[in-house]
Amino acid sequence: MSTPDAPVAFPFGTPRGLDEEPEYERLRASEGLCPVRLPYGAPARLVVRHRDVKAVLGDRRFSRIESVGPDEPRLLPIVQRANMLISSDGPEHDRLRRLLAAAFTVRGVERLRPRAQEIVRDLLDGLEKHGSPADLMELFALPVPVLMICELLGVPGPDRARFRELAELFLAAKLHQLTAEQIQSAGRELRDYLAGLVARRHTDPGGDLLSSLVAEGDLSDEELVGIAVTILIAGHEVLADQLANFTYFLLTHPAHHRALLDDPALVPTAIEELLRHTPLGVSTGSPRKATEDVELGGTLVRAGEYVLPVMSAANRDMTVFGGRPEPDFSRADNPHLAFGHGVHRCLGSALARLELQVAMESLLRRLPRLRLAVPAEEIAWCEGGLVRGPLTLPVAW
Repeated sequence: MSTPDAPVAFPFGTPRGLDEEPEYERLRASEGLCPVRLPYGAPARLVVRHRDVKAVLGDRRFSRIESVGPDEPRLLPIVQRANMLISSDGPEHDRLRRLLAAAFTVRGVERLRPRAQEIVRDLLDGLEKHGSPADLMELFALPVPVLMICELLGVPGPDRARFRELAELFLAAKLHQLTAEQIQSAGRELRDYLAGLVARRHTDPGGDLLSSLVAEGDLSDEELVGIAVTILIAGHEVLADQLANFTYFLLTHPAHHRALLDDPALVPTAIEELLRHTPLGVSTGSPRKATEDVELGGTLVRAGEYVLPVMSAANRDMTVFGGRPEPDFSRADNPHLAFGHGVHRCLGSALARLELQVAMESLLRRLPRLRLAVPAEEIAWCEGGLVRGPLTLPVAW
């Protein structure tokens, strides 16, 4: 089999629930890289095989910063501004990562575990007080990551509701019917708020990450705002959807659910396998532009052309993961790419794992009889946004 010569419309369709896009399996077995055209921007080459996705993410000849701009292949009309961590390359990117690395090591994030447990406990208290049935998305999955981000950045309690509202508007992950101006307006207000928060940390420091970075004095206020936005982009809607998606998977796969109820010690490896198996969005990677001609996956990618790595497709590559298609919670070796690879590998992966583990362990312990409150086929899913997840997740116990 071979890939088409002319770009085809992408996304290919809307897979049901957490199913993989069916076309990915064919493309993984085909020769070359499939040319695609997204709703906005220039054409790109779709990269779906594990070895090819890993190669793109680890090769500096595929530049992230060079892809930012009006021609960047994208799903939404808004042209995102360059972000100092997500869309930078070279020495400047390396400098910023070094300054932040200590705060996001496994040891660094472990200090947040007691607070994460408190946040999850309080949310589950509220869920039980609300009573069965309830929307797990609204009352649990969405608040967990945004409250952890507020904790990390030092957002005061009275500001957190508005912070969450602005974050959801700015990210436009589910509210894809918003206009570009509405998204930009939310982004401006959010940046203004974060700039004010940074300014206050110069005279009124606390125990949060921003205060520590201000005290070090190695970053400008603009860089600090950019870092705060990056943490928000990477840690809010993405984590909320994964938490909801993992719960949905367990509630629709009773044997896997029962395995974790019977042996909670499996949760860490189960989280890794669910990160691998659960497709988060249309593309969990950002486009890259080739800065020189590069041979990739049987295709010569010319300098100036875009490639679109799809980590969720790479994570279903059975030439790497083998075995049965369904998740294996006992998998010992799991080289999934859910957090990326190379210089842009997610700095917050340790924090994400901590949040997912604490949330899932607590949910299983507190609500062992949790079940969907409606038939699975009645769950409404986000369509047309950047990430995949349920709009609501009605549950009962």
